[in-house]
This record gives sequence, structure tokens and C-alpha cells, in this order.
Amino acid sequence: MNELRFEPLSQANWNLFEELFGVKGACGGCWCMHFRLPKQEWEEGKKNNSNREKMHTLVKHEKPTGILALINGKAIAWAALAPREDFSKLSRSRIHKPIDASKVWSIPCTFIHKDYRNQGISVKLLKGVIEHAAKSQINILEAYPVIPSGKLPDAFAWIGLYKSFEKAGFKIVDRRSPNRPMVRYVIK
Repeated sequence: MNELRFEPLSQANWNLFEELFGVKGACGGCWCMHFRLPKQEWEEGKKNNSNREKMHTLVKHEKPTGILALINGKAIAWAALAPREDFSKLSRSRIHKPIDASKVWSIPCTFIHKDYRNQGISVKLLKGVIEHAAKSQINILEAYPVIPSGKLPDAFAWIGLYKSFEKAGFKIVDRRSPNRPMVRYVIK
């Protein structure tokens, strides 16, 4: 496989993000806004394409949104990445509410292009996020992956699989839900 490169989403690579997410916005018009918006606003944004516009506005204002994985100038994967407080749904979550006052950056979702799934890209993507975090003086990464109890359809794997996070070095720090642990990677 050609060498992967990782870079934060920006105006300069927005078109690559759009190509990766396609007309469906990765999954049903989400455009990675599920954790950023109240449910009703997010649902409406799936119908009228405003989720895409809201993500683009964040990018235009140079807000942290996530990391793209690229091969030969083509985006093949994505990991949302921003300060935890940017993902308002997490503050309302019964199982993923903060466990302490640590300043963490969250990775609430990932997306791998269908042609690159089941090739270890998710682990490489997470390692790319860790590398970016270290360069950006981000000390703690946090995520909320799933531990499937059986075969999990790709459409439900967008929060990430625990085994990928484990292989990338993340450790479970909270287990209010047996199938949805909170994991962290501490950068020193």
C-alpha cells in the first residue's frame, strides 16, 4: 500500500473531504455533525444538507474538526477530532459524560472509504491522530468505540471499533456501558 499521510481538515483540502463523504455525507447526510448538534437540528440537517454547510462553516472559521488520511492525494479515511466541549451530545450523554476535569480532545467518529475497509486503516488512522495530537500539544485523546457482540454492519461502525483503539494504544478508563467503553490515550 502507498504511504498514508495525515492532515487536519481545512479549506485547502475541503474538496477531498467532500469526495470521501460523497453525496450521502458519509452516512445518511450526517457530515460528522451528529455529536455537534442537538438531535432535532441534526435530523433536519440531514434532509436539507445543512449539516454539510455547518461543517464547512466550522472549517472556514478554522475550528478543529478532524483528520483526513490520504493516499496519493485522495482522502480514504476520516477521524473527527476536537475539544470534547465542541461535541455537545457528549455533555448530555448518560454513559459518556466526563469522568474528570481533564482537558481532552474527543474522537467520536471515524469513517473509512469502503474500498479501504478491513485493511488495518483504522489503526493507522488513529496512530496518525495521535501523531497530530503530539505535534499540536494535545495531551489526552478520548473516544467512545463499540465492542460488538456479533457481526456489526459497516453503517454502525462509525464510532469506531474498540479493537482498533486498543491496537493503537488506547486504554479503557470508564465502562458504564459494557459495549461502549470510554477510552483514552495519554500523550506525554
